[in-house]
Amino acid sequence: MKHILFFGDSLTAGYGLANPAKESFPALLDNKMRLAGFEYEISNAGVSGDTTAGGLSRLNYWLSKTVDIFVLELGINDLRHGIPPTQIAHNLQLIVNQVRERYPAAKLLLLGMQIPFAASGGAVAAFNAIYRNIAEANHLPLVPFILKGVAGQRHLNLQDRFHPSAEGYKIVAENIGPALSALL
Repeated sequence: MKHILFFGDSLTAGYGLANPAKESFPALLDNKMRLAGFEYEISNAGVSGDTTAGGLSRLNYWLSKTVDIFVLELGINDLRHGIPPTQIAHNLQLIVNQVRERYPAAKLLLLGMQIPFAASGGAVAAFNAIYRNIAEANHLPLVPFILKGVAGQRHLNLQDRFHPSAEGYKIVAENIGPALSALL
């Protein structure tokens, strides 16, 4: 059976959900794929609070099993910790390189984040460009902003206003679904 690895942070893990194994976006996409007749083994390698450096440090473990599709969602926690956008981009590129080196036939999907430009100047613009630049340089499909339609919507987020609720994750899965389906 083919294997899809969702590699990310709390957004991938399903932080704050009552049942991440059923309500996180990897779980919702798994259900959607099965209903469409696709059979893949899904691994949710989301770790709350993870950064791109943290992802690099645990990547070999997750690549010990064959990966057919690698879905990458990391970077927002780096920004929250003050990591420069150039370092975030460098680490994301290293992750892409390692996946491609280990599994040259694997398909990759990059999941992006965006910060409102009103938040603060140049660092925000540099962060917002990371995902597009990585996708273009590596010819990767990109979902530019996985929280589109969810970010800033109180009724779709937990009280922290950053992590989606179960209803919010349904929209996140819809945002990602077409790009993932294209890889199947």
